Amino acid sequence: MKHHSFISLLLLFAAVTAIAGDDPLIRQVIPEEEQAAVPLSNVEHHFNQFKTKFGRTYATEEEHDYRMKVFKANLRRAERHQVLDPTAQHGVTKFSDLTPAEFRKKYLGLKKSLKLPADANKAPVLPTNGLPEEFDWREKGAVTPVKNQGSCGSCWSFSTTGALEGSHFLQTGELVSLSEQQLVDCDHECDPAEYNSCDSGCNGGLMNNAFEYILKAGGLQKEEDYPYTGIDGTCHFDKSKIAASVSNFSVISADEDQIAANLVKYGPLAIGINAAWMQTYIGQVSCPYICSKQNLDHAVLLVGYAAAGYAPLRFKDKPYWIVKNSWGADWGEDGYYKVCSGYNACGMNNMVSAVVATNA
Repeated sequence: MKHHSFISLLLLFAAVTAIAGDDPLIRQVIPEEEQAAVPLSNVEHHFNQFKTKFGRTYATEEEHDYRMKVFKANLRRAERHQVLDPTAQHGVTKFSDLTPAEFRKKYLGLKKSLKLPADANKAPVLPTNGLPEEFDWREKGAVTPVKNQGSCGSCWSFSTTGALEGSHFLQTGELVSLSEQQLVDCDHECDPAEYNSCDSGCNGGLMNNAFEYILKAGGLQKEEDYPYTGIDGTCHFDKSKIAASVSNFSVISADEDQIAANLVKYGPLAIGINAAWMQTYIGQVSCPYICSKQNLDHAVLLVGYAAAGYAPLRFKDKPYWIVKNSWGADWGEDGYYKVCSGYNACGMNNMVSAVVATNA
């Protein structure tokens, strides 16, 4: 009992005093004996299950043995995450044979710390009285099925299309899947005042830059007319096949009531988030004790919120956000991530944008 109380005190101390949030800090607050809790004898069994479930094969025995070592490290990492994010479920995912560095390089891709384009207006303050207690655009037909960016750092393009798909649905009543590949191939929008601020296909981008590109280009084609390949390609945009266009877009304040009000009024919102906890995430509501609010490295789509869905020890059920990801339906909760609200968890309130489609 004393041992668990001591861990609780360590976790509380870390939550209150720590800035930033990935494994070095987590290792400081989890005792060494708990970090090594995964017995070697079980690793091969779990690794074999992982390979079968996700169809993994490796070219050489050396590669196989290396990936098994990475897998074991990720099992321990998932255990650490579970202790520091107890309301979520962490464990083996389809990314469990990737190092954190490989995962970041292949599956993230939000360009960080960029200034917003000059044309990005600040959203006006909306009334927040009378907001529904729960809201989900999936139930209203405004959200396309979960997509998969593959091993291309193009998350920003999926966040962009998701927001425009939702707004186009609100304007026209028609849900159309829009082309991320057009953005990957054709969108090189830059902020001239900021170094390294250009949208760069699989090497990252920013949703507000992408909205600016769509404004200038005239619109996006349908997914079926410009299908996703997951690699950087040559632009072959056909203006005669534009399926949706942008009227305007705006940046929303970090106030959660304003985020909710804009979500309800304008449709799904493009947001940035720190993905530190997402590689090991399986389901339920993530509300980690430690997560940097500054290091936003992944782009996702905010589609709704719920009034109550998880209950930390000695607390009543707490509200959460519903986030659509772009790693396929075999990640998370059928491709979705639930994140507790009220805390700016993992900086998800810091980069939020709404887009309005034209009604043509």
